[in-house]
Amino acid sequence: MPNARTLKSLPRLFFDQVEVHGTRKFIWNKIHNNWIGLTYNEVAQQIRDIASGLIARGINAGDRVVIISENRLEWVVPDLAVLATGVISVPASTSATERRHLHILEDSGAVAVICSTKRLASIAEGAAEKASECRLMIMVEKSQTIHQPAGLAIISWQQLMKDGHHYAIDLDHRINKIKKDDTACLIYTSGSDSQPKGVMLSHRSILHNIQSAEERFRGLDLGHETFLSLLPLSHAYEHTTGLYLPILLGSEIYHLTAPDQLAQTLKEVRPTMMTAVPRLCEILHDRIHQSINNSGGFAQRLAHMALKLGHARATNTRLPLIQMITDRVLDYTVRRKIQAHFGGRLKLMVSGGAALPPRVGRFFLALGLPLVQGYGQTEASPVISASPPDDIRITSVGPALPGVRVKLSDKGELLVRGDLVMQGYWNRPEDTAKVLQKGWLHTGDLAEMDADGYITIIGRSKDIIVNSGGENISPMRVEERLTSQPNIAQAMVDGDRRPWLAAVVVPSETCIARANGRRDKIISLIQNDIDTANTRLTTVERIRRFVLAEDGFTVENKRLTPTLKIRRHIIRREFRDQIDRLYDRHNL
Repeated sequence: MPNARTLKSLPRLFFDQVEVHGTRKFIWNKIHNNWIGLTYNEVAQQIRDIASGLIARGINAGDRVVIISENRLEWVVPDLAVLATGVISVPASTSATERRHLHILEDSGAVAVICSTKRLASIAEGAAEKASECRLMIMVEKSQTIHQPAGLAIISWQQLMKDGHHYAIDLDHRINKIKKDDTACLIYTSGSDSQPKGVMLSHRSILHNIQSAEERFRGLDLGHETFLSLLPLSHAYEHTTGLYLPILLGSEIYHLTAPDQLAQTLKEVRPTMMTAVPRLCEILHDRIHQSINNSGGFAQRLAHMALKLGHARATNTRLPLIQMITDRVLDYTVRRKIQAHFGGRLKLMVSGGAALPPRVGRFFLALGLPLVQGYGQTEASPVISASPPDDIRITSVGPALPGVRVKLSDKGELLVRGDLVMQGYWNRPEDTAKVLQKGWLHTGDLAEMDADGYITIIGRSKDIIVNSGGENISPMRVEERLTSQPNIAQAMVDGDRRPWLAAVVVPSETCIARANGRRDKIISLIQNDIDTANTRLTTVERIRRFVLAEDGFTVENKRLTPTLKIRRHIIRREFRDQIDRLYDRHNL
């Protein structure tokens, strides 16, 4: 395995792996219900052709190229081709509007945009035509409907590859000229309450991040792994851990083609590693839990026993001999059957991007599913901490990765230092100065650390609620208590400058099934869960009233950012009238 700390660039890492693993499969995509895999050698040749084609079309080192694609081969190839030529990669979300694309194109000064599908191209084409610097659009899928606007050349992926093959350049020479501190990519933050900012990540920062992650999980004997990539590669989380970490390990990568095919894909691919977000873990938890409840009889009792004993084992509770024997038997009779739904080979599943409800984490661990929680942000390439697999504390995001320094400010804000930290925000020196001070990244997250260095995130400093009595309350802490209950899938707590807290609550699949869809029963089940959660909260943190949100918080309805964080201002605006009525009617 190459040492990422001695490498100068991400494309150098890839092409070094090509020398070692050339004939090994690298990227798999599902085409017409069949998995088609390309080797490291085959992908490397496509990268050389696309890189040469970009140079032939006048793209030069230091230019910016936007990539708009779902996870597939044609996302990986241009990302590496762009980096190999010294150009800066600018990933963009497939859920973005034309207006958002235009902002990114204009802000970055991108000279070209690569689109995978006709649908995505139809959205991006208007932005590319309006953007002042953009002069080239490359379409993976051909379309006769896109016109050729003045000043914007639109060509096919196949044509670019042909150009590159005909005008081949010495790509190795260009790669060797890349410096470790050169900017590799601009990844735009989701902009939950403002225009997105371009985070400048260097080759050094991402290489440091994947090396540190590999060290953290080295006890799992990582090597030729099978990754299932299901989170968008346009996010820093998947870009680093779902692409460049697998490259470091010489692994194979399978791309999920559609969310509704996850269950089938897990069985077909049988991954050994994957990343996830808490919402996905919650959905999987609810489905497994419902399946256990539907099994009935002896099978249901065995599953509940496996959960009970597995939870005790996960919390290092010493079991009596007979329970130890029973627990081992349950590994074969219950847990292996459930693990088979994940392919049966899973070594590691990392949840990040938001807080993982403890009940979900404990559930996975009790069933022998290796779920750990991590923490990070785009400005840190992005992984800052993760639990080691041999010492998982599910309510914590673990200690900082090797080579990463962390400390708490006087106000309890988590500060981070190390090679993983961004270079700054693109063309925003004032914003950069606010978060990078004396070498420390100010994360904006409030945290606690125990004597072993384990970090617990307790909220965002800007999200702190100040009630009418002047007391500070972390909504994230209250929301975690709420979503730890079985009938609550999502929650958003409100109450700034109010006498008490209210919440907008989304019922879980378990809740809806228990209530047979009856609204009055759903409300009753949620109220019972809120009452339970309130017993573990201080008086000022307790939820007095709630609003039921019948449709959940999603990226599509704008209640979640593309990285699945709650957009509080959007939810408050949508439910403002209902929340106001709670306070008007119940001035407690």
